[in-house]
Amino acid sequence: MRKNYTKEFLLVSGLVAGTFSLAVHADIYKCVGDSGIPAFVDGKTKAASNYKNCVLFIRDNSAPGNSSASGGGKTGRQSQTKTATPADFPRVDRQTQSQLDNTRKEILKQELETEKQALEEAKKAHEEGAAAPEVYHTKGVGGKTKTFRNVPKYEDKMEKLQSDVDLHEKNIELLQKELGSTK
Repeated sequence: MRKNYTKEFLLVSGLVAGTFSLAVHADIYKCVGDSGIPAFVDGKTKAASNYKNCVLFIRDNSAPGNSSASGGGKTGRQSQTKTATPADFPRVDRQTQSQLDNTRKEILKQELETEKQALEEAKKAHEEGAAAPEVYHTKGVGGKTKTFRNVPKYEDKMEKLQSDVDLHEKNIELLQKELGSTK
C-alpha cells in the first residue's frame, strides 16, 4: 500500500501554522537564515535553529518574568509597558486576516473530508485483509500440494493495515481539534 506523503506533509504544515497563529507572548527576533533571507522568529525558534545575526526586534514585556511590579498602586497589578511595533514590521488589516482565516478554515474542512474518505478506504482494506489469510503451498509426498497459513506474513500485513486506520483516525481527531480552535 502506497502512502500519500504529500497529504501528510500538508496536514502537518497546516497544524504547525495553526499553532503559530494562536496568541503567543514572546520576544521577536529578526534573524538571517541560511539562505540569507531575513526571518522573524521567537526565542525558542532562534535557539533551536541555524539562524545567524539575530537582533531583538520586539520585546514583549507582558510575558511571564518580563513585567515589573507597580510601585504600590491601589490595584496591586503589575505594570505592562510594551515596545512600539516598528513601522517596517509586516502588518495585515482585519479584513485580510479574516479572509485568511476563512480560507484556512475551508482548507481544514476539505482536508477533514479527504481524511474521512481515506479512513473509510483504510477500514475497507483492513476488512479485506482480515478475510484473506496469507498462505503458501508445498508439494507433499506423492506430488500432492499442501496449503499452510503464513501467520507471520498475515500478522505483518494486518499490523500495517491497522496502522493506516490509526493514522487516519488521529489525523481526523487533530483536524477536528484545529477546526474547533478557529474563529
